[in-house]
Amino acid sequence: MESQESAKNPVEKVLESLGQANHTLMEEVGARLGGFQPEAYQEFLKDFAQAVAKDAPRWQDLQSRYYENQAALWMNMLSRSAGQTPSVATPTVAAAAQTDRRFSAPEWQAYPIFDYLRQSYLLTGDWLKEAVGSLELEPAAKQKLEFFIRQYIDAMSPANFPATNPEVLSRAIESGGESLKAGLKNLMTDLEKGRISMTDESVFEVGVNIAITPGAVVFENDLIQLIQYSPTTSEVAARPLLLVPPCINKFYIMDLEPSNSLVKYAVDRGHTVFLVSWRNIDESLRHITWDDYIEQGVVTAIRTTQAIGGADTIDLLGFCVGGALVSCALAAYAKDDPLPVATLTLMTTLLDYSDVGEIGVYINRAFVEKREKQIAQGAVVPGKELAMAFSSLRANDLIWPYVVNNYLKGETPPAFNLLYWNGDGTNLPGPMFAWYLRHLYLENELRKPDALTVAGRKVDLSRINLPTYVFAAREDHIVPWKSAYESVHLIGGDKTFVLGASGHIAGSINPVSKNKRNYWVGSAIAGDAEQWMNEATSEQGSWWMHWGNWLDALGSEKVAAPQQLGNLQYTPIEPAPGRYVLGRC
Repeated sequence: MESQESAKNPVEKVLESLGQANHTLMEEVGARLGGFQPEAYQEFLKDFAQAVAKDAPRWQDLQSRYYENQAALWMNMLSRSAGQTPSVATPTVAAAAQTDRRFSAPEWQAYPIFDYLRQSYLLTGDWLKEAVGSLELEPAAKQKLEFFIRQYIDAMSPANFPATNPEVLSRAIESGGESLKAGLKNLMTDLEKGRISMTDESVFEVGVNIAITPGAVVFENDLIQLIQYSPTTSEVAARPLLLVPPCINKFYIMDLEPSNSLVKYAVDRGHTVFLVSWRNIDESLRHITWDDYIEQGVVTAIRTTQAIGGADTIDLLGFCVGGALVSCALAAYAKDDPLPVATLTLMTTLLDYSDVGEIGVYINRAFVEKREKQIAQGAVVPGKELAMAFSSLRANDLIWPYVVNNYLKGETPPAFNLLYWNGDGTNLPGPMFAWYLRHLYLENELRKPDALTVAGRKVDLSRINLPTYVFAAREDHIVPWKSAYESVHLIGGDKTFVLGASGHIAGSINPVSKNKRNYWVGSAIAGDAEQWMNEATSEQGSWWMHWGNWLDALGSEKVAAPQQLGNLQYTPIEPAPGRYVLGRC
């Protein structure tokens, strides 16, 4: 006898799967993949209500226009439905932006009900954004309210729910519900991981097809491994180059593959390259502090690189949080015990935290004090938590497309090494993270001379008296470029500022070999970022070439490339990329 399950027709199977999918998606994704939850929603709703009451006529006009558009949209759908002409496009009341791919499939316009859902959603989203944009609020409160409204609008898209997405329904019917079952399996797998899969992770292996530039670990302690890379030129610059990546991500964003590796680019230009690989923090290191990251991390790496390289000084590059760490170290040691550094490069680095961009919506006094109570005395801050917070800033790019494709359509995401790296997070120690939030983000004390004490030394950025190359990315939502520009006014020495196109990662990792995008250079440092930009000129291609030429112009003489890695005191421990980078959250 045919079983009850097999006796169900395909439509029944689909409807059953839809119910299960909706329930699981709403219950689990929101609860366990939601990342940071913004604080003080009620406060901002109160601000919203008060601002509306102050300008009732404008609000009434906005409401009236919204109802008129909704009525027109409803009549269009009724007229189309009565005519039974699904192939005829409904007159457009609300249109998606050209870059919005959520509704690009023909099914969204071919059937009246889905065209109505699409346009009603877009109309309501525009109405909410206009309503918030017209409110007279204090700028910081308005920025947060606009962020929360955008998060709500993005989350409520009909594309995000199986019952209101015609692509999902078509695929479910065609597969007899199997696509939804596959999607639920993908969802449960990701819930176990605690993060959304953005790529086919089975394709990649660190040290096998990513992070493969030859080299060796020549030093390690509890916090870092120091990698030295094998030379590819017969002569090298006498001064070695040390790269300090951010500690909240794995270092291999700087060495994804040979064609876009900043590490390989520097090696091939004739530099002896060293790189810090930060430890993925576990319970045994839950008490590590910011001072430890300075002393055991940055300072130790600088002195070891100088000792192995055999030169009096080194060239130093810090990327993102790595740039804040190296700047803090240089400024702390400058007065009494200067570190052996000849040039400094800061890649997408904040030293002035007056404007931190949208990540600031998560960082307020109440949030920091709450986190301090939880982690300041010793804890592990999960890398998944940090990654989701940053992803939520661009939810329509980094969260919802994967929810739809992975969970609703049952697809496996394509292989992409950058997204593999993005999902390979790093845990942080609670005391270090709490100190970072409090003193840099909340109190903005790094920019204040002698306001901070690090490793027993007062920190004054103006004591950094080195030739410094400051790079920022124009569309960076993590390190706003105008905030990065403020670094030129805080540190001493001769400064060069360069602005790259694109965002935090694509702008930074822009290899010369592909000659993509552009960058802006200025003849001199101006009073503010806008003035600098008005006087800057655009250059085609990668900023790496400009940086390489700047470094060469300040370089020392050439010497014969080392025949072996390390030296008598620091012998190779294991091949690059080393063990520390393999630790998973």
